[in-house]
Amino acid sequence: MKKILKNTVITFLGLVFFAACKPKSASDAVSGDAAQKVYVAPGEHDEFYSFTSGGFSGQISVYGLPSGRLLKVLPVFSQDPETGYGYGEDTKPMLNTSHGFVPWGDQHHLAISQTNGEYDGRWLFANENNTPRIARLDLTTFTTAEIIEIPNSAGNHSSPFITDNTEYVVAGTRFSVPFADENVDIPISSYAENFSGALSFIKVNPESGRMNIEFQLKTPPVNYDLSHTGKGPSSGWFFFSTYNTEKAHTLLEVNASQNDKDFILALNWKKIEELAKSGKGRKVKSKFAHNVYDHDTHSATSEIIEEVLVLDIKDLNDVAYYIPCPKSPHGADVDPTGEYIVGSGKLASLIPVFSFTKMLKAIDDKKFDGDFDGIPVLNYDAVLHGEVEKPGLGPLHTEFDDKGNAYTSFFVSSEVVKWDVKTLKVLDRQPTYYSTGHLTVPGGDTKKPYGKYLVAWNKITKDRYLPTGPELTQSAQLFDISGEKMELLLDFPTIGEPHYAQIIPASLLIEKQKRIYDINQNKHKYVVKNENDSRVERNGNRVDVYMTLIRTHITPDNIEGIKLGDEVYFHITNLEQDWDLPHGFAILGNNNSEVLILPGETRTLKWIPTKVGIIPMYCTDFCSALHQEMQGYIRVSPAGSNTPLRFGTGDKAPKN
Repeated sequence: MKKILKNTVITFLGLVFFAACKPKSASDAVSGDAAQKVYVAPGEHDEFYSFTSGGFSGQISVYGLPSGRLLKVLPVFSQDPETGYGYGEDTKPMLNTSHGFVPWGDQHHLAISQTNGEYDGRWLFANENNTPRIARLDLTTFTTAEIIEIPNSAGNHSSPFITDNTEYVVAGTRFSVPFADENVDIPISSYAENFSGALSFIKVNPESGRMNIEFQLKTPPVNYDLSHTGKGPSSGWFFFSTYNTEKAHTLLEVNASQNDKDFILALNWKKIEELAKSGKGRKVKSKFAHNVYDHDTHSATSEIIEEVLVLDIKDLNDVAYYIPCPKSPHGADVDPTGEYIVGSGKLASLIPVFSFTKMLKAIDDKKFDGDFDGIPVLNYDAVLHGEVEKPGLGPLHTEFDDKGNAYTSFFVSSEVVKWDVKTLKVLDRQPTYYSTGHLTVPGGDTKKPYGKYLVAWNKITKDRYLPTGPELTQSAQLFDISGEKMELLLDFPTIGEPHYAQIIPASLLIEKQKRIYDINQNKHKYVVKNENDSRVERNGNRVDVYMTLIRTHITPDNIEGIKLGDEVYFHITNLEQDWDLPHGFAILGNNNSEVLILPGETRTLKWIPTKVGIIPMYCTDFCSALHQEMQGYIRVSPAGSNTPLRFGTGDKAPKN
């Protein structure tokens, strides 16, 4: 019977999906002046940056809006052959974990640092789902500055969400697992008894941005999906969506969808912080990596930390409450006033909106409907502001504009729906192509939304672009939301799977941009600041090449005396001190990568020669009219040969 019911539901949803997704003509969806609204003339700049998750590429892409032009791909959790990130010796430590070197990541969500609940444009935080990690990117250089691994967690989906003054980055585990200090070699079927959820509070230094895991909360074994911090009156609270309150461990598509309501977990993080500072909790042996990149030394370091402070939520009173939410809630979003909490149950046919004021009163009045693993469950009606009726099918995420409106994405019915937060009345709906996951309004998760645009991040494109074989691009759709009705303006393809994005006015970042690295401040261990100091040194079978690059030659560009069996380390300094003049460096047959070296920067690339002969090397980044001349040779001799170590450029090059 259960199987029949399931198939019926799937068939129904499928029919609705295809009916809703039936392609319409371009003229049905796009108005005549759409092109004018997204046109950015040559030489002009876009109004907004969109930092967009790269999904299983592990990276972040940066687009300009409204044009949808791709500006840059930022290497974060995956090796990047374009820049050498994760291949070169200086950046390899960034991808170190307690599992060893992990060259790949699954990047889902992003958060720009905030001050008083508004974007401040200092840092961008990014999560990694597969091997739980949080990265911090420096928005003056658009580079990854730090990555911290999260122990006792698996599937770091509910992150990185931040408090309104960036005191903490918060991360909730998708998969509950046994904690590291417990018996972990246990039957999977003992999930309900022996597995635990984890919510990690990562402290952010207000000056440097440096992160450390201040404490973790051990919770009942449910799945955490997403979360958001409170604002204004609800500042000091965090709201996490949960599913699998059935505590299923197999066939979750059925077994984790049995309950009519799951929960949004409301946490008073300010009180929990006080408890942690007062000595509550215990130190748990848990190994995790903390990797930091230093812009002065142009090098990363990695440290393995051995323990973390854990507080068990069942031992804490008056800090945690469950809000019932239908059904398998995905998004848990807080409106700009901080009064309303929106729960989007992906299997629900309505959207519940909860009142923070009512929640506090229900707590004071003890209007509980029992408890779940010792945590009070608030009465649904006592905390409900109201329900958005018949909004669509498959609600996932909600963001807000600056006029009191909410916008919710619907995966199943492929649409974006605009509704009034106070009256709960549906005001507009527009189709998307197809199956929207997240959506983003500039500043739409803060106290100060900028409004104007909305971007729907779509999972399926089908017929929207030229076909590219079995694999098609995923995409974004830009809407104008400045009027009463939403207006589709633009489609643009994305890199990887676009989960979430943060969109910030360009004016908040442009003036902060670093243009070069001052070579006088370069403290890299192997820097060479003058061509005359370039050299090659041998120590046993290790050879260090201290090399410089400047338009349009390499120093030294002739090297002899390298032998099979050697390990060669090229320490390459770009002597340029002008904006937009990087140089690249590559060696024939190197089974590692090339590296990109920015003005004033030093990079180290390892090479192990495999053949006797003459090996070319060259600059990979077209840097001037004489770029093709920026090349050199390395002579590799047999192991044990008497070929002397010689090197130089021009008059100093080795001669017969």
